[in-house]
Amino acid sequence: MATWTALTHVAGREAAETLSDLCEGLTPEPVGTGIFEIEDGRDRWEVGAYFTEEPDEISLALLAAAQGANPFVISELPDVDWVAHVKRELSPVEAGRFFVHGSHDADRVPAHAEGLLIEAAMAFGTGHHDTTRGCLLALDRLAEGGWVPHRVADIGAGTAVLAMAAARLWPVVVLASDIDPVAVDVASANVLANGLDGRVVSIQAVGFDHPMLDEAAPFDLVLANILKQPLIELAPDMASHIAPEGRAILSGLLVSQADEVIEAYRAAGFVLESREDLGEWTALVMQRC
Repeated sequence: MATWTALTHVAGREAAETLSDLCEGLTPEPVGTGIFEIEDGRDRWEVGAYFTEEPDEISLALLAAAQGANPFVISELPDVDWVAHVKRELSPVEAGRFFVHGSHDADRVPAHAEGLLIEAAMAFGTGHHDTTRGCLLALDRLAEGGWVPHRVADIGAGTAVLAMAAARLWPVVVLASDIDPVAVDVASANVLANGLDGRVVSIQAVGFDHPMLDEAAPFDLVLANILKQPLIELAPDMASHIAPEGRAILSGLLVSQADEVIEAYRAAGFVLESREDLGEWTALVMQRC
């Protein structure tokens, strides 16, 4: 079945959300729409719409012009089994003791490694992005140093790869929250597939706004691999939900954005313990004073 994409850029989240909503009223109707912040510090957002029928170029052009967006770029995608393609291209990732893999590579898990099974079809953070790998390396270093947290949360958990990694390191029950209900379902499936049912609990929440998170706080460790602005906005809540001397592992950040996030967390009562720069991305370990 043929698929078309229509992509554009616009300034500001509000304009992006409005444009995305307007696209849903087009004929032919898109099968999905979405927005994504372009991490270049300019508050630019990508808006995408996806169609199984050729979209109306004129209608898209009018919507883009009305919101001050760039003209939509429309592309027809080839008829490809994308999951099979990703499986071929997505090789396992090693990060410290962790070995993140799909089921097609289950026989390649080294005997000494902590294997984490994440299927290629589950696109909420497979461990292959350097932000996730940086967080896994930070977890590995904390465990290697003998530190043992007793209460752990993963905010914006996606596939729950970080939550599962923490559960493999320490005898804790990890709360893994995400704003997206689909991500929560994906996380729950991954938890079962990795034999961690009862060790990682997946919940839908915006930030820390959930009774289970409030009841479990203060945490010794919070993982948050999201984006710069949400991390900055989360800093006060992070401080109120982490115990003194507890740690936050933060990522989803470009190296160029790290100082701004560090300053926001210093203002909230944290100090920088370490950072892991991998290419253009970074992961921070912040300790609460």
